Amino acid sequence: MRAVIQRVSQAEVQTGGATVGSIAQGLLVLLGVRHDDTLEDVRYIASKLVNLRIFEDAQGKMNCDVREHQGAILTVSQFTLYADCRKGRRPSFTQAAPPALARDLYDAFVAEVAQLGVPVAHGCFGAHMTVSLVNDGPVTIILESPEKTAKL
Repeated sequence: MRAVIQRVSQAEVQTGGATVGSIAQGLLVLLGVRHDDTLEDVRYIASKLVNLRIFEDAQGKMNCDVREHQGAILTVSQFTLYADCRKGRRPSFTQAAPPALARDLYDAFVAEVAQLGVPVAHGCFGAHMTVSLVNDGPVTIILESPEKTAKL
């Protein structure tokens, strides 16, 4: 599982001209699900995300997490995070999860973040979306779940 995280002062996702999710200050998370991801990956990324100390404290140091900052999280599904552009001109998406698995794990991720006590908004899985944001910092971080080792 891969997440591109941007600290924002506001973010919004629209589909079909209608706003389906928006937050004020917090984190915009573009979430990609890999074909071999599991609920263990969901829990790992959600916990890491919620506990990342990337908001400034009173001394101006990045020392607070999204809960301490009283922020929210806007999550947008993004299978293109698993694009492989090493060959040719057209990206390959063979590492991305098939839609049914991706949807289940994406929904589980949204639920896990909410269970961890952070207000969460989200886009519309599988839809063409327009995402707008005001990046605060800018702060952009990439999280990945641990690599899986092949069992022999």
